[in-house]
Amino acid sequence: MAYDRPPAPEDLEPVESFCDSARFLYGEDSFADVASARSWLRDHGHAAAADALDRAGLGVLAEVREAVRGHLEGDAGARRRLTAAAADLLGSPRWEEDGALVHPVAAADPVRALAGSVLAALAAAEPSGRRARLKVCRSPECRWVFYDRSPANNASWCSMDICGARHKMRTYRSRRGTARTGD
Repeated sequence: MAYDRPPAPEDLEPVESFCDSARFLYGEDSFADVASARSWLRDHGHAAAADALDRAGLGVLAEVREAVRGHLEGDAGARRRLTAAAADLLGSPRWEEDGALVHPVAAADPVRALAGSVLAALAAAEPSGRRARLKVCRSPECRWVFYDRSPANNASWCSMDICGARHKMRTYRSRRGTARTGD
């Protein structure tokens, strides 16, 4: 599948990329096993995390990824999991000399540090509301994470050509079937 959306802005791109390590529409999950996760980590510039990855680290990556995805969908349970992960992976927020808010990564090993950096990027985008533009495709079989660049911030689909078109066709067929049974 060719997703036709440009990547998220630089500060949110790591969150988007991390979440999109799973392509549910095609049954692909880069965090399904240690070997595929190591490959994904290397391909995305995280060689140290790839070298350090073990089954426990793989669990951390998958749990954080799905907690982030759930948070983007508005799941309260996911927020609780994110809070627990942030308490474990991030240090206390602080302000830099220039006034910038920083969420330091407290985890020492590269795998947990990567998960912490994703949470830090997500947390940094929350106060400005920019995080609200990161969305999960409304198609339950897809759930691709994308950055909504629409002026009204109301996009629902990762791609109108794929998931949006499928939804429209299902809706059309549903209405058409209802109309036929009502005749």
